[in-house]
Amino acid sequence: MSILEHVDASTNLAKNNEVQLLVFKVDESAESPFYAINVFKTREVVEAKRHKLTLIPSAHPLLEGTIVLRGTQIPILNLPIWLGNHFSKEDNARSNFLICDFNGIIIGLRIMFAFRVVKKNWAEMHAPQSYSSGDSSMIINDTRLEDGSLCLVLDYEKLLSDVIPQAMVDTGASPENIKDLELPEKLIHGTVLIAEDSKTAQHHLNIVFRNSNIACKIFNNGKLLIDYIFSMSNPDTIPAVVTDIEMPEMSGFTVIQKLRQHKETAMIPIIVNSSMTGDNNKREAEGLGADGFVNKTKSKDIIPLIVRIMKEKNYM
Repeated sequence: MSILEHVDASTNLAKNNEVQLLVFKVDESAESPFYAINVFKTREVVEAKRHKLTLIPSAHPLLEGTIVLRGTQIPILNLPIWLGNHFSKEDNARSNFLICDFNGIIIGLRIMFAFRVVKKNWAEMHAPQSYSSGDSSMIINDTRLEDGSLCLVLDYEKLLSDVIPQAMVDTGASPENIKDLELPEKLIHGTVLIAEDSKTAQHHLNIVFRNSNIACKIFNNGKLLIDYIFSMSNPDTIPAVVTDIEMPEMSGFTVIQKLRQHKETAMIPIIVNSSMTGDNNKREAEGLGADGFVNKTKSKDIIPLIVRIMKEKNYM
């Protein structure tokens, strides 16, 4: 049985504020940190030496080339170099490709080896201040393994934005997609609250809202957003809440649950903006009370969706 066959359903974990991580290493030294990725963004781990790389002329330096896996051409990104490590030919021969699915975009990450799958509560995931200075940060949160080893979760959306920018959100499409919409007064004069831990995704959302002349306030995780909302004297002034699913401290599913459990916040439109785009996640979000779901590569669609939902709910 492979390492990924031990995984539970993602939604059963997320609604309990839990996450399952595939832990891996990008080199073999005992001192190097472990890295992790949500296991539901992974497909499989394959040996690099068994797959021929086809080079792409004038490609980004981190884009090694492509491989063909069961008829699908997959770009391979050099994760070690992005992290400041440089593999020798011998290292490359021993390494593996971690095949991942980001918003329906299939890519391979070169790693040294997959370690194992661990289950964590989001409360055990922390956004370390030492890694969060500026938009250049590659690390969005960390946790500890059972033996105390440091395990870092990377901002894979930043990696994609650096190497394959055309795969990311088209921020220029907004405000073009709202020019014919009549915006509710509450949206014009209010502030949309957003929970998002990725600095790259935060940057894209800021551009979308700024281009549309709509105010937004972004929080680095769901707990900060919830604490802010329940400190407000009148949460009814909030035009909408936008939340990621995967976040340290508190997942987006827990954010939805908490908002829907209280009379003061029960009617606020909630949009999930996530790279976890599987049907199960969408159904779970809707079942908990979310009003809409947007793929992160299509964040330009958030404002038109907010407008539609506000009108449907007569939340003007």
